[in-house]
Amino acid sequence: MVKIYQAGSLNTTALTVPNLYVQIVPPQTVLNGVPSNRLGIVGTASWGPVNTPVIIGGMGDYIASFGAKQPLTTNIGTAVNVALLQGATDFRCSRVTDGTDTAAVVPGGINISGTSIVTLTARCTGSLGNSIKWKIAPNSAGTKAVLSVALAPMGITETFVIPLSSGKIATTDCIAAVNGTDGVNTASNLFVAGAPTAGATSVQFAATGGGANGGTDGGIPSTVQFIGTDATTTRTGMYSLRGTGCSIGLLAGLTDPSSWTAQQAFGLGEGTYMVTSFASGMSISNAVSGLASAGVTGSYSLKVMHGDWLYWNDDTNGTMLLPPSFWAAGRLAALSPEQSSLNKQLYGVVGSQKSGLTSTSQALTYSDAELTALFGVGIDVIANPSPGGSYWSCRLGHNTSSSAAVSGDNYTRLTNYIAETLATGMGVYIGEVINDGLFADVRATLLGFLKTMLDAGLLGLYGGTIPYTVVCDTSNNSQARTALGYLQADVAVRYQGIVEKFIVNLQGGTTVTVTTSSGSV
Repeated sequence: MVKIYQAGSLNTTALTVPNLYVQIVPPQTVLNGVPSNRLGIVGTASWGPVNTPVIIGGMGDYIASFGAKQPLTTNIGTAVNVALLQGATDFRCSRVTDGTDTAAVVPGGINISGTSIVTLTARCTGSLGNSIKWKIAPNSAGTKAVLSVALAPMGITETFVIPLSSGKIATTDCIAAVNGTDGVNTASNLFVAGAPTAGATSVQFAATGGGANGGTDGGIPSTVQFIGTDATTTRTGMYSLRGTGCSIGLLAGLTDPSSWTAQQAFGLGEGTYMVTSFASGMSISNAVSGLASAGVTGSYSLKVMHGDWLYWNDDTNGTMLLPPSFWAAGRLAALSPEQSSLNKQLYGVVGSQKSGLTSTSQALTYSDAELTALFGVGIDVIANPSPGGSYWSCRLGHNTSSSAAVSGDNYTRLTNYIAETLATGMGVYIGEVINDGLFADVRATLLGFLKTMLDAGLLGLYGGTIPYTVVCDTSNNSQARTALGYLQADVAVRYQGIVEKFIVNLQGGTTVTVTTSSGSV
């Protein structure tokens, strides 16, 4: 009888019975790159869960989760809208509040007998909860009560069937139906039902229904609230994005330089390129000194945009002046990680504070001296014209690092991409026996991934040489270290450069001698 075993479960040196033994050997481990286009946004909204990342793929998803856009520079929806226009398609959005936001409630309770039996409180805080409508009426047989609730701006309608006993609804039955604990109804996405509040005004069966009120958005969150806390059980603000795999991060509308060291540290730990900007109307001289004071020039995980804010024609709130970080973050999320934001066309810009609105025909531009002052300290700016023509684009494509070797957008993004992919996929080798076979498997896995990057254009040949090497053998794994359980792989990868200064040498004149070969014209 043939016996089948999984590889590693059969001791082939101790077999005694003559037979056929088949071992199932798993295929070679293959690394699949992690997503590099995911944009995490923390900001305000008029509805939705707080400090909970929500998957968003477009404005329809946003409205269904957070409601309509607000006329605020801190609004998640406005940032998503701008980023979508730049080509971003994958978002993790987390709502933050200042703590003064309140949930709408149905005034009074729901009852038949004249005694308030239940309190309905909107599941989420925010002013959008005031748009919730409800009605309750007995069914045609008079055996059940039907509670209908709706939030029209989000397209949500819900119906709950509640038992009637002698024409009355029991408090426990109503609460169980709305909260989905009765085994019949699904929990409401709009309301949470609870015991009646003291002094509540009772509400009879009402086919015409009623509404909720008292929901408020609160004020603009502070810097501390935007950054949040990093407790493992209750992460808030920026830290709520931890573990979501966002390659780009944006705290919508937050321009406080005191937050940048925290953003930078978060970006380093999460492999996230954090994008921010100075306050609206910041002068060049103040921006230069402000970046120096912020103390963020030692790392590559932060991109700072100049305080020349951009005009945007919002389809909900009209013309708005928004931080340039919205555009930079959206464009980076739409680019492959080996690319730079430099000279990539941006969309939806109808003017800037320096240039004015396009409709006014004002066209002030940055001088080389102004750009030199900004670029010298690693501050990017969105301007028009661009090196490639009359369009808006980022004019530097750098992070804030003072080291030229790591200051490009492409360094941050490609390094994070490779590191996150290795961190995600190479853990399968933990627990394996260290020998020449393992060395070969590790090398094959790493070389296979790098070859895939080369084939896809994320890496490139230069002078015909392969742009990577992998060493994992006895030369970097001594017996003394492997005996202690250490395994080391040394991976070297050469990135592709980005054209920043293109020099064309032109020689012209009547005395110039031109030599051409046959067929060159």
